[in-house]
Amino acid sequence: MPKFETRRLVNHSPQRMYDLVADVERYPEFLPLCEELSIQSRKERDGKTLLVAHMTVGYKAIRETFTTQVLLNPAEQAIDVKYIEGPFRYLDNRWRFEDAGEGKCAVVFFIDYEFKSMILGAVMGSMFDRAFRMFAEAFEARADKLYA
Repeated sequence: MPKFETRRLVNHSPQRMYDLVADVERYPEFLPLCEELSIQSRKERDGKTLLVAHMTVGYKAIRETFTTQVLLNPAEQAIDVKYIEGPFRYLDNRWRFEDAGEGKCAVVFFIDYEFKSMILGAVMGSMFDRAFRMFAEAFEARADKLYA
């Protein structure tokens, strides 16, 4: 099933990159295919934040909404996304932000997913694959814009 992992060295601190990715409400402003994102619940505990978010993605005439659980862990500079419901059979997404010295950061992005419908997978699959590959670039460009 589709899986993608990348490690990108960026000219921003791990904290800045973590903060940027953790600000999920802003995704529709710059993330490929993301048309809408809303937070359904937010719980704080032991320095971590657990969100339940609805995200609507679109490509041409197709729109799909799915729900995920997002665990924000600032102490470990990690974000873990687990699938709850929507058009996927499963979706697993992880972000890590590693100090690379001199104010730089290695951003590690991993995603593994499969659509429930073979037809939807065929129609959206190649676009999703391309979009997920552009995600890391979109976050880096956003950081450059915000923190330049």
